Formats: sequence, C-alpha cells, structure tokens
Amino acid sequence: MKQRSTRLTPGTIVGAPVRQLFGFALAGALIGALVSGCEGKTRRTPDDTLVVLVPTTIRDLDPRYVLGSTDGKLSKLVAPGLTSIDQPSLEPALELAASLEPVTHNDEGEPIVWEAVVRKDARFGDGSPVSAHDVAYTYQSMMTPDSDSVYRQGFIDRFERVEAIDDRRVRFYLNKPLANFMTDMDFGIVSRAAANAGGGKFVGGRVVGAGPFRVAAFHGERVRLERNPHYHGGAAPIPKVDVRVIRDANARLLMLVGGSADFAQNTLRYDLIGEVEERERLTVVTGPSAILSYLMFNTEDPALADVRVRRAIALAIDRERIVEAKFGGRAVLASGLLPPSHWAYDADVTRYPYAPERARALLDEAGFPDPDGDGPRPRLSLTYKTSSDQFRVALARVIAAQLAEVGIDVEVRSYEFGTFLSDIKRGNFQLGSMQTSPISEPDYYFAFYHSSRIPSEDNWNLLNRWRYRNDRIDHLTAEGRRVSDRARRRLIYAEVQQILADDLPVVPLWHEDNVAVLNADVAGYRLLPAARFRGLEAAAKRTE
Repeated sequence: MKQRSTRLTPGTIVGAPVRQLFGFALAGALIGALVSGCEGKTRRTPDDTLVVLVPTTIRDLDPRYVLGSTDGKLSKLVAPGLTSIDQPSLEPALELAASLEPVTHNDEGEPIVWEAVVRKDARFGDGSPVSAHDVAYTYQSMMTPDSDSVYRQGFIDRFERVEAIDDRRVRFYLNKPLANFMTDMDFGIVSRAAANAGGGKFVGGRVVGAGPFRVAAFHGERVRLERNPHYHGGAAPIPKVDVRVIRDANARLLMLVGGSADFAQNTLRYDLIGEVEERERLTVVTGPSAILSYLMFNTEDPALADVRVRRAIALAIDRERIVEAKFGGRAVLASGLLPPSHWAYDADVTRYPYAPERARALLDEAGFPDPDGDGPRPRLSLTYKTSSDQFRVALARVIAAQLAEVGIDVEVRSYEFGTFLSDIKRGNFQLGSMQTSPISEPDYYFAFYHSSRIPSEDNWNLLNRWRYRNDRIDHLTAEGRRVSDRARRRLIYAEVQQILADDLPVVPLWHEDNVAVLNADVAGYRLLPAARFRGLEAAAKRTE
C-alpha cells in the first residue's frame, strides 16, 4: 500500500499556473525521471541499522569543537548536556542533571552562582559514571588560555569559574547574572578520562559522551553509531545508526526511494516534497521549526546603509507567493527572529507585505529614481551571495527577479559554503541569505544584533554579520540577558523586536517547516522544532 505523509502542520499544494512560473513543472519532471530508474529495483537496509543521509562532511562530534549544523545534530546523540531543549516547547528540561538550582544571588536578587547535581544513573558510552568532575572538565577545557574552541570567548564572558564540589555536585560561578543559564546548559558533556587519554581530544574522533548512542567508527564521510546500553533513558530500540555523507540532493532522493537509506531531514528540496510523499516506501513527516531564513544586508554598504532602501527591498519581495510555490506552503512567514510559538514573540511589529509601488516610492525618496521609465536601466545594482545549494540558488534567483520588478538589478553569485561563509563574516557582500540555528532563547538577539558581536580580526565567528549598530538595542539586549523575571524579559524583547522591524538590518523571510523523509518501515521517530536528531533515539524498524 502506498504510504501517506504524516503532517503535524499541514501544507498546501499550489496550483498549476504558479507551479510552472516557479519551476514546479520542471521539479515534477525531474523527480519522475529520477525515480523511474529506481522503482522495481528496491533494496532494503539491514534490519538492525538506520541509514541516515546528511549533506556535508562530518568534521567532529566533540561538542567543544563542533561547527556545522550536521556535526551539532549528531553530537547531541552522543554527548547531551545537563539540560536539553529537545522538547516541543523548546523550554530547557533536565537531562544529565538531577537538579539545577541557584545557590547565591546578587543584591538585586538575580542568581550569580548555580549548582548542578549530576543524576546517579548517568553513564558514558564506555560504562563509566558521569561525575561532576567530567562536567567541570568539559567547561574548564574550553576556558583555558590555550583552548582552540570557538566557544571559548562565550564561556569566558559567562563564567568566572566552574568547579566540582564533590563527585555529583558542580558549581557555576557567573561573571554576572545570566537569564538564559538553563538553556545554555544544553551543552554536551564529555568524559574527562577518555579525553585526557588522547591529550585533551578524542582519538580517532571517537567521542565519549552519555547519550543514547556511542561512536563505533568515525570517518569524515561516514560515521557509525551504536546504541549506548548504559544510557539513562534506556537502550535505544535500533542497535546501529549508519550516517553517510551524500552531497548531491538528487542522489539522496534516489537512495531513499530505492530503499538503500532510511532517513533524511531538511536536506531535500521543498519543491519536490509533494512528489516524494506520493511514492511508495516513504513517509513524510512535517512540523513547525524554530529556524529563521533571512535576507541580510551589509549595513555599511553606501546604498544599504539607508533604511529606506532596506525597507523597499522588503516590500518588493512577495514572500507569500514564494512560500506557496517553492515550499508548497510548508513555511510560516516571519516578522523577526522568534517563531510565532515562542513565549517572547511579539506580533505587534512593523510588517512588510508585498507592495511594489511603496517600494518604488521609497527608492525615489532614497535618491534612486527610475532613470528611464519603462527602459532597461536599473535604479541601482546589487550583488546577492548565497551558498551553492541548488534550492537556495533557485530561491535567490526568484528574489532577484522580484527586486528587478521595482528597478533593482541583482546579480546572484553562488559559492561553496565555506567560501560563502568566509565572505559573509568579513563583510564582503551586499545582500546574502542564510538560516539561523534553532532559536530557543530570545538572548539570540544579543548574539545577532549587539554591536560588540560584529565580526572582526579578533573574532570572525561573531554573528552580527550585518554590522548593525544601535545603542538602544545594545542596552536592551544586555538587560534581557541579565533579568531573570520572564514578564520583564517579555517587555524588553517586545521593544527589541519593534526597533529591529523598523531598522531592518535583515529581512525575516520565513520559518521553514522541518521535513523528515523516512523509510516506511521506520516507526517512532519524533520530529522536534530544534531540528536535531534526538528523535532517532526512539526510532525502530518494522521487520515483518
């Protein structure tokens, strides 16, 4: 029997005219050609193994050194933290900690020392108990002067010190109050003994953590995990997870349809999902996401420094049409960094609906009048950088075509992701598009918009890549991370959201649905807003 998709948030399949305009007719023909060679030649993955497909090389599973999205998702399967945001609400819940409480407050009543008690049944993949000394070691190892972790500066900013009180109790001494402390504890804990055996790093990439899986073999293009029989949450139903790097989206699709893979998440083109879910052997599961897709401006660029130009660009983009045509309705329009389901989300901010006439008027005001009426000359010309991912390039070209309608000539340039990211960090761009990591905490506003977080020679990894400066935002985002009372924080971030909606250093585009494509024999997988792979710990395979 043909499998039907399971949707946590339903999508809408668009009609034929829009499909043809945005390439859906081509997409349907493409998938038909791809699949025709697979049907009738299906194979089966081993009953005791889930074959997971990812698009990028796996560089490290040590949480202290992970950089890319794929590394981070896999790392959480091996090395979870004291807390975890892998909940439908994204609220931090206790994981390796049995308790986590403030023990000292400042004169204003804000916590400045926290104590975590490690749960008694927490065990690493090698069977050794997780102790407070392992927790302290994980943090201390990133704070030493010779640490090469990209997280070092963030932890130095947060913590005066982290020290074990005894085998089960560890204390975190903060430099200043930190409202998002509980969420920050969603940082993977590693075994001190196993790391020290390799001189501070894990031999052969075989990270030892206390998650539902442990590393059986590690290679950049292939990682093999096996269930951790000592996991405090109980042994995973599936004995093995075989993670394979398949860079080409068409190849990933062929493997799923052909039966030589079991799982891929957020790595297939959204404009093909409607076709995929009609195929035998596959189940498509969708759900809301806490990830934002956005168009960024280099606010130091002479043209883009003018907020009227940025607003004109926002008004010239028909986001509803793009979501309908390119995502099959599987995305929610964004008004800012936070998704609508977030506790700090404020809907009462300036919006930018599709309004090309208003966009043209703003360009006139900004000193970019139409030079030749209906002629071919543009008002201004910009370059738009994006990664070389085929779908992301297609989206950039649609946005470029819409901007051309209001007289903005846009040249789309695509690059291998490493090159693209390097240019963005160094401000070598005018327009660019990216996605955030899952936004679980409004403190991300500090990371993305505080002026101290503009990348520079001192640290190219900071996230205010649009080089935005606003004294009021600096004050509010610093205050928001200091105040623990949620009602006060909600008011603070409401003002933050309004200011940023007016200043528009980035155009919030949409929150794309998470989409998992699974072998129809796989059951029990939980799709979570953070888009990580922790749902695999409950997955099983029907063998009859």
